[in-house]
Amino acid sequence: MADQPSSPQVPRLVAGLTLAASAALVVLPPPEGVDGRAMQGAALTVFAIGLYASRIIPEFLTAFTYFLVAMLFAVAPASVVFSGFQSTAFWLVFGGLIIGVGVRRTGLGEYLAQSITGRFTKSYATLITGVVVLAVTMAFLMPSTMSRVVIMAPIVVAFADRFGFGEGSNGRAGLILAMAMATWMPAAGILPAHVPNLVMVGTAETLYDVSFTYGTYFFLHFPVLGVLKAALIVVLVLVMFPDKLRPLAEQPAPAPLSPQARRMAIILAITLALWMTDFAHGISPAWVSLGAGLFCLLPGAGLIPPSSFNKDMNFATVFYVAGIISIGPMLADTGIGEVLGRYILGVLPIEAGADFGNFLSLVGLSITTGVAATTPAVPAVITPLAADMAAAADMPLFSVLMTQVVGYSTIIFPYQVPPVIIACQLGGVSVKAAARLALAIAAVTLVVLVPLNYLWWSLLGYFG
Repeated sequence: MADQPSSPQVPRLVAGLTLAASAALVVLPPPEGVDGRAMQGAALTVFAIGLYASRIIPEFLTAFTYFLVAMLFAVAPASVVFSGFQSTAFWLVFGGLIIGVGVRRTGLGEYLAQSITGRFTKSYATLITGVVVLAVTMAFLMPSTMSRVVIMAPIVVAFADRFGFGEGSNGRAGLILAMAMATWMPAAGILPAHVPNLVMVGTAETLYDVSFTYGTYFFLHFPVLGVLKAALIVVLVLVMFPDKLRPLAEQPAPAPLSPQARRMAIILAITLALWMTDFAHGISPAWVSLGAGLFCLLPGAGLIPPSSFNKDMNFATVFYVAGIISIGPMLADTGIGEVLGRYILGVLPIEAGADFGNFLSLVGLSITTGVAATTPAVPAVITPLAADMAAAADMPLFSVLMTQVVGYSTIIFPYQVPPVIIACQLGGVSVKAAARLALAIAAVTLVVLVPLNYLWWSLLGYFG
């Protein structure tokens, strides 16, 4: 049986400290040079990030509470508080979730999972490789990490049973953890596949009028954060959880694709092609996503009936994304973002001309923020500070924004990413085992992949 992610007292303690800190920021006199409105913004930010981190209530309820408190106390104008709904990232998520419903409902996701994994059964090493390939492939098809975990976990568990990897075995732990880590980490290099990606894009778009294309983002991040990180996961799983295949049990071949699944596959292929070529045609990935989702809902398509849309659509994720995107503009509007930026620049070793040192400092800031506030909250906290950090480091704003991705694609502890915890629970794997693997991946990433990332960006001209 998997360990629980944490004692029930821990989230309550975090939530209690959050409420106490928020109350203190409201009632205590503001420091010199900080006005009362900035203190209100700080209190609301601490309140929201603390609840997101503790997960003592569902994330969408935290978003609703954030909206309500901000409007009741007039912390910021409605156009700022609800700015997340105006972001293209919101509509990218919305359309992507509709696509995800279609992938699940037509059976295309399960068919692809079984077909891909079934091709890698010659040895334990090839099976682990197959699971990682499956996880990365699914990241292109479904934008929700949790949905990908829910689809893949039963299939990976079935493969573990098929090859005789019982509970407590290295083989079972290796398969489940390879799926869990590969579902999160390499997906950071695929723009629509990560909530933090979308929060960063939405916040940067609102604050700085910066546009992101799928193709440019993919080419910048996927070679290192996607391909090399996936390979690193395979190697470390094989080293830390060695095992070998048992005799095969009979496993039926995947059922043939239904006509609905074939239509869904065509829609996905067209969507991916439009995403990958958005630098050429200029259509935002958000409108491609929304258009594909709309086609899935059309009565003539026969993919998602209205009853299934109402039942299976994860609206909680939509409101969560809108809420967390809105934090950045609120920080900027109330002035607390500027105060926080001055403090961070005072302690962070950043100086003009020291590109590699600045890159390491910014990546370290992202990783540290993820440990403190959980990974999905990283871009909501750091993106509003990016312009000041870019000026201090004499680096392009786009490059500073992108350093976050290198940081939040790396986790130190499993609690930072709820889907990893859920994968462990569904697969019957200890969270302690996940923590050991996460720490090992983080260590090698910092020593090897982060410098390689810097070299890759330098070749592409993102420094100097």
